[in-house]
Amino acid sequence: MLRILGILLFSSLALAQTTPHHYTLPATPATVAWGYYDAKATPVLRIHSGDTVEFNTLITNSPTGLEKAGVPPDQVQQSLRDIYKEVTNKGPGGHILNGPVYIEEAEPGDTLEVRIQKIDLAILYAYNAFGPTRGFLPEDFPYRKMKIIPLDRERMVAKFAPGIEIPLHPFFGSMGVAPPEAFGRVDSAPPSLHAGNMDNKELVAGTTLYLPVWTKGALFEVGDGHVGQGNGEVDITALETSLTGTLQFIVHKKTGLKYPRAETPTHYISMGFHDELYAATKIAVREMIDFLVEEKHLSRDDAYMLTSVAGDVDITELVDGNKGVHVMLPKAIFIK
Repeated sequence: MLRILGILLFSSLALAQTTPHHYTLPATPATVAWGYYDAKATPVLRIHSGDTVEFNTLITNSPTGLEKAGVPPDQVQQSLRDIYKEVTNKGPGGHILNGPVYIEEAEPGDTLEVRIQKIDLAILYAYNAFGPTRGFLPEDFPYRKMKIIPLDRERMVAKFAPGIEIPLHPFFGSMGVAPPEAFGRVDSAPPSLHAGNMDNKELVAGTTLYLPVWTKGALFEVGDGHVGQGNGEVDITALETSLTGTLQFIVHKKTGLKYPRAETPTHYISMGFHDELYAATKIAVREMIDFLVEEKHLSRDDAYMLTSVAGDVDITELVDGNKGVHVMLPKAIFIK
């Protein structure tokens, strides 16, 4: 029976409705969590395992900031204006996240499988920005700058500058569940064991994310749309934009998953987050070793060796408080 990243799939452990439902969740003052993940947050949507949700997420910047950077007022989404005008329950972070979504069957100790089915552009521009106290090199760039970057939907490129085009690969910088209740309300910026602001550019359409559930209902949130990013995200922003994404949710009971994992059509992915890069790397490598022992039935010695000879240890991001590291292991090496 097929097992993927510590989760028994297509079995009685995977709870899904006979007839799944599809929902749409726009970003409005009543449907967003501004800057936090929290086990005590009030759900804005309740669904069942097997259901899909289309999320209409918003760019994380103020209407005033976008206009000052050169976006025509009529191209600033009205929903963004409404949220900036009406939402008062916000912080400590700055991300505008859709949710939380309550998955009825999810309980602590379960795993929430998030199938990323589709991600589309919602607007035809993105921005990149840095500031004097942010990013990896604030001492070199002690001032603020924002650049508006046109997007070509037909050719799926960003027109960064004359003679420079960047291929678009849309993904959500932040996808996560509520952390353990003892954590309280956590800042949306640092990723952790609840996932959140992972900024992992591998999480495009066709990828599956696996999240440990820490509180009843899981309380999933999503946002921080990106259409391109380099590993490291060194100035603290990517190609930031508004996105529409369709995600399917499946609950797997009592799996005991302790850390976010993912898989693409070609790779298994483990992750690690910590305020020290070295410690984050150790978490990600150990997570891959655990996967290989549990799911590929390797000895710990062979799992360690295989990760060394076939796994790529990549820096996900360096700028969000907790650093992110992920290990990419190709599926093609498993010939059976």
